[in-house]
Amino acid sequence: MRDIQTTRNLLAAMGAEVELGYGRAQHRTTLHCKNLTSLEASYELVKTMRSSTLVLGPLVARCGRARVSLPGGCAIGSRPIDLHIKGLEQLGAKITQDHGYVEATADRLKGAQIVFDKITVTGTEDLLMAATLAEGETILQNCAREPEVADLADLLNKMGAKIEGAGTATITVKGVSKLKGAKHRIIPDRIEAGTFLIAGAMTGGDLNIAGCDPAHLGAILAKLNEVGVKTKSTADSVRVMGDNPFTASDLSTEEYPGFPTDCQAQFMALATQAEGVSVITENIFENRFMHAQELIRMGANIKIEGRRAVVRGKTPLSAAAVLASDLRASASLVLAALVADGETIIDRVYHIDRGYENIEEKLRAVGAQIKRIGEMFPKKAAPARA
Repeated sequence: MRDIQTTRNLLAAMGAEVELGYGRAQHRTTLHCKNLTSLEASYELVKTMRSSTLVLGPLVARCGRARVSLPGGCAIGSRPIDLHIKGLEQLGAKITQDHGYVEATADRLKGAQIVFDKITVTGTEDLLMAATLAEGETILQNCAREPEVADLADLLNKMGAKIEGAGTATITVKGVSKLKGAKHRIIPDRIEAGTFLIAGAMTGGDLNIAGCDPAHLGAILAKLNEVGVKTKSTADSVRVMGDNPFTASDLSTEEYPGFPTDCQAQFMALATQAEGVSVITENIFENRFMHAQELIRMGANIKIEGRRAVVRGKTPLSAAAVLASDLRASASLVLAALVADGETIIDRVYHIDRGYENIEEKLRAVGAQIKRIGEMFPKKAAPARA
């Protein structure tokens, strides 16, 4: 995925030694961060990825200073980093902003009790990393409970941190003086798994998603079962059987363990093929219905009412030239193209490479007629065909 490569480039620019695996170990990255030569995350490196702000807390905690460009990423709504800044200030950092950069300085961060004004995944992760090296105890409240937060805490604990409660609303961190190296296998991508589950349901397929964690897919599986899609889970796989007609169901995106906003666009594509009216409410981002207009171009019956989308199905979809506006919108258009009559061309498909690795190859391997035109990571937008 391109975001992983962007992160590797960012760390290398700071002086980290980044070693990539080859062959069977091609998905392994070895990092040596003993000597950092730069404490800045430049705009050129972070403009495509909001999560680049996650170096802010760790850098100021370890080195006493960090300078990070304000983030970019998908244009799906306002995603300020004010909660990051407020939390770091409570830990004792001095924050200044100028010319599009945030600079944080501190002799050493001090433990504090921090209550997030609203649930934030990256804010929780950023302050969690900062607190590991802060002096004393830090208590974070109203934390994000996503599995990715707990996975980060697992890694930090392997590195010598003292963290309890990750995956709950309250996390307690007892600061340590330094961290050490560790070996860690990251958890499966629940959004990629959810996307393929919806693909199987939409196409009437019998598809087994291997190497996932069904425990992290509860809301998605519950919604699929609610609309009439059959699923069967094992310890590390989910089989979706789309041989039954499915019906409309309302959906509201929520923080974990609710239905993830990152699967809302994919569910909207599914809703176009469901019998009845589905009302989809987006509670996380205020501008995350841009894919709706492209689905309408393909024949979908969708009406946007503020944060609600009213989808009337079942409507036959037909091929069209459509534009991917962001990462998950790209995925929804690919799913719609799988069931549309004719050949659909999706432009700006580079968005999808941020969160999916070789999605066209994986879909083609299970019978989809899909191919990419152009390079995997083009400098300019390269169209893909589905």
